[in-house]
Amino acid sequence: MHRLKNLGCVRAAAAVALLAAAVLLSGCGLFRASKRISVPQPLTPLVEADMAQMFEEINRLGAVKSLNGRVDIQFLDTSYAPCGLAEKYRTADGRLVVQRPGQVYLTVQVPVIGTKVAEMSSTGERFWAAVYQGSERYRRFVTGSNAAQYEKLNGDGANQSPDCNLSGKRREEEMQRATVSALSSLRPQHLTDAVLVPPVSFEDTKHVYAQAETYEEEPDPRPGAKKDARVVRGYYVLSEMELVSQNRARVTRRFWFDRVGTLRLARVQIYGERGQLITDVVYSNPQPFGEEGRLRLPAQVELTRPQDHYSIRIAFQDPGAVKVDQPYDPEIFVLKNGSNLQEVDLDKKKP
Repeated sequence: MHRLKNLGCVRAAAAVALLAAAVLLSGCGLFRASKRISVPQPLTPLVEADMAQMFEEINRLGAVKSLNGRVDIQFLDTSYAPCGLAEKYRTADGRLVVQRPGQVYLTVQVPVIGTKVAEMSSTGERFWAAVYQGSERYRRFVTGSNAAQYEKLNGDGANQSPDCNLSGKRREEEMQRATVSALSSLRPQHLTDAVLVPPVSFEDTKHVYAQAETYEEEPDPRPGAKKDARVVRGYYVLSEMELVSQNRARVTRRFWFDRVGTLRLARVQIYGERGQLITDVVYSNPQPFGEEGRLRLPAQVELTRPQDHYSIRIAFQDPGAVKVDQPYDPEIFVLKNGSNLQEVDLDKKKP
């Protein structure tokens, strides 16, 4: 009886404690909404897809043999990133011709007046880059091998780190040197793999693939969205890994697929042997290409080369006027030094 009485007291005390806690928490407002806050809205609907569907989307783009069209080009030089600066150049007009395997021709000119700024080309084995603007000592004709690795050139043909303490006229001259350096270091063949996505195959025995999902907070792209509004977009990430030894593999590429409404290849990242990010390509604004509009391709391609300190954004001016899958003579991808520019053969430079 005494034990029952004690048990009743314990229960009563516990009930009183719970009631007191409820009153206290209610008074503090811990379980009441004090104010509403805005959070990024998830974009819907999200499509479900398996690896076979992702391969199909990659190979749909990988089946394109050639493209030829007018483009808008914007170039960003990040050589001065250690100084907290980056040079963003004005949008220029251009003509881009790309053809598998690895062939590309790009001409860049000033809008309206048509003054030629630069030309670049590659046969898939060798590349050429001609810079026509700037002072006489900065104009040059650069050639080299696609498979080789070269240090970034400065305006005088040598590797150099940026000087963050310059100002005035010296600063302006240094930035001009950096501009020429960036244009000279842009490798045309990188554009080919960016614009013409290499296909993938389940029969590839050198690589294995892994699928995952992720969510990224991004600016709201919808018409009428408020300034600085954010959304959450769902992606599939397909990682391509090369088997290097037993129980070891390295990531070679990552394919990002936008899942909102439909499955769309939105980004491709390429990695080096030590896992460093070599190339980052973002695809956007899908449009019907060609006169018949039978292919829906990204009208804007942004290529970033973090190790080379530049990115280039290419937007097709009129996707419907782009020539698709026409064959081109390999000779048009061999650039000649018709302006007698100073020639720099990177394969003959001293190490």
